[in-house]
Amino acid sequence: MRIIHGSGYSDEDKRGFIKLVYQNIFMAMQSMIRAMDLLKIQYSDQKNIEHAELIRSVDFETVTTFEPPYVQAIKDLWAEAGIQECYDRRREYQLTDSAKYYLMEIDRVAAPNYLPTEQDILRVRVPTTGIIEYPFDLEEIRFRMVDVGGQRSERRKWIHCFENVTSIIFLVALSEYDQILFESENENRMEESKALFKTIITYPWFQHSSVILFLNKKDLLEEKIMYSHLVDYFPEYDGPQRDAIAAREFILRMFVDLNPDSEKIIYSHFTCAT
Repeated sequence: MRIIHGSGYSDEDKRGFIKLVYQNIFMAMQSMIRAMDLLKIQYSDQKNIEHAELIRSVDFETVTTFEPPYVQAIKDLWAEAGIQECYDRRREYQLTDSAKYYLMEIDRVAAPNYLPTEQDILRVRVPTTGIIEYPFDLEEIRFRMVDVGGQRSERRKWIHCFENVTSIIFLVALSEYDQILFESENENRMEESKALFKTIITYPWFQHSSVILFLNKKDLLEEKIMYSHLVDYFPEYDGPQRDAIAAREFILRMFVDLNPDSEKIIYSHFTCAT
């Protein structure tokens, strides 16, 4: 919304995202290194064991620069056959959706004069904590968009704050049908999204609010549906395998069916915003 309807990002704003991009790269590679042990995948090149130890030793939350030894180590690790196998099995552990994007762009990101693009900024993963407001103007009307954290620990901070809001925008990541929660490795992310969606649309505070459902990351769904079958996670799915359109329509129906009010319209959109 800030890019489309707001003032966008100045160069100074973009510079503020540089360290976050670096941190996302380190976080992603550390996740795969840990998963190598978890999944018992061997390194094909012994030098990458040393690279892995170097990257593992970094506290990614404190990273502000991207020094050449770390750049080379991450590049070599990304080219490692074991890490690639680990990436292909990413549904078995926690890995950010932006991992591949940043790792494929590492030469550009590591350049001395690097300035994040809008795509780089959109793909940065920083969990929303608390309540963040984004005011913007559209056709002389002032809108206030409020972003709230979806994690379980965050919900108690906001669920009671929005009596009489005009609209609720609820985002679902289509690609999360085969992924587990950060908070609980025994629970499916999409099942959690369904439960939260049902809770929100049935809350008394939101009875007069319109509901807009964004089913996001359809590009990632199209990629992973070719090898990770929806029926393995939702046995009630009886559509064709490797069919992204059938899969996304099934997911849409799961959410729409949670609406107990037949007169309440849920406005749905399939999107590819990161």
